[in-house]
Amino acid sequence: MSSQSNTADLLVLGAGIAGLTAAARAAAAGARVVIAEKGPAVGGSAQYAGYVWTAESYERLREINPDGDPDLAHVVADNIEEGLDWIRSLDVEVGPKVVVLGYGRGCQTNLVGYITACLGAIRDGGGTVLTSAPAIRLLTDPDAPGVHGAVVSIDGHEREIHARSTLLATGGFAGDPELRGEHIHPLARDLPLRANPYSTGDGLRLGLAAGAAFAGENAGFYGHLVPSHTGYGDPSLFVSQTFYHSEHGILLNLRGERFCDETIGDHLNTLAVLEQPEARALLICDERVHRQWMLTPYVEGAEAPDKFRLAYNRGARAAIAEEIDELEALPPEWGYDGAAALDTLKRFNEQTPAGATQPGRRLDSTPLIDPPYYLIELIPAITNTWGGLRIDAQARVLDNTGAPIPGLLAAGADAGGLYQRAYGGGIAAGLTFGMRAVETALGVDAPA
Repeated sequence: MSSQSNTADLLVLGAGIAGLTAAARAAAAGARVVIAEKGPAVGGSAQYAGYVWTAESYERLREINPDGDPDLAHVVADNIEEGLDWIRSLDVEVGPKVVVLGYGRGCQTNLVGYITACLGAIRDGGGTVLTSAPAIRLLTDPDAPGVHGAVVSIDGHEREIHARSTLLATGGFAGDPELRGEHIHPLARDLPLRANPYSTGDGLRLGLAAGAAFAGENAGFYGHLVPSHTGYGDPSLFVSQTFYHSEHGILLNLRGERFCDETIGDHLNTLAVLEQPEARALLICDERVHRQWMLTPYVEGAEAPDKFRLAYNRGARAAIAEEIDELEALPPEWGYDGAAALDTLKRFNEQTPAGATQPGRRLDSTPLIDPPYYLIELIPAITNTWGGLRIDAQARVLDNTGAPIPGLLAAGADAGGLYQRAYGGGIAAGLTFGMRAVETALGVDAPA
């Protein structure tokens, strides 16, 4: 680290989608920029993603996420197109608009290319990029309220970086079991992580220590259901092991009972399963679901391997029942009430045509009557957190009185309040609030 990087107009802590966006735009605007990443490389979990998307309109985002902060929702919905234009301006490939999760619209995007382009923009603008450089504490001064930079660790040595504005963009606390247990659910301590391992709550701890308020208690998290008993540490398996189509089958707890409207979405089924005994559930699908949903892309243009077969071959707790009555003979070691499971499925098939199932089915009311039946145990896996530091629409971190903490900003998963047990795109949120943070830090609109 050179002496010139001891001071900055903008210090960014975390080099995921939010941090890189902010640092690149600030550097392009002529600001002095330092970005410090805890991990050995930049990119965060964005390197595993493929789409930039959110709800098709502000109104739709509010409809699916009514308990989220409306001002924060405006930032995402109103600025996503500008964000996509910014990505294109860096000569990064952005595909045509497609439907995502039914209510969303977005574009397949070369996010690895975007990460590389942001690095180039930062360096071309004279900025400093630090890796393996975790933040230790924020710089404060009793005679000057607010935050004035941070202390980061570089090769085991502490270094002060003074900055007019400091952006917390460390990726939330999905990688920290204790924080998951405290802010999400006691059983969340044991969730497998389908994201980078370096987002362990550093930004949250730094912000709270500086007097910030927490937003999003019981907000939940973004994740998906994955097979149990298969191991889940290889990032290349994030997509191929995810059972997005749980929304077209039924989910049963250990008592053999349904417990949610599965059709609303796999990402919300994930929250519901976490609250069941032992945080596990049995997914039952028939051949129609297997053929129509398991073997077709979840997002237009994506690959569609037979995920049931892949999970079965990797040792998942899975089976195929040729006839419906075979469900009663579930393996005892699985722990499910087979007789109750069979009864639940039969009643579901009888009640579905009349719309009389409990819980109800909002989006897919087709009975499961086309054998064979595919059974697989699924557990929740976490990608990113929705609770975090309270911010306003300018990305300013707020204290417990609702006042901004001077010099302190937050974006991406470090910021809470946007999503409350609902989801409208994590990359979109990081992109748009990364852009907004630069506008606030520099006092002007950054160049597109």
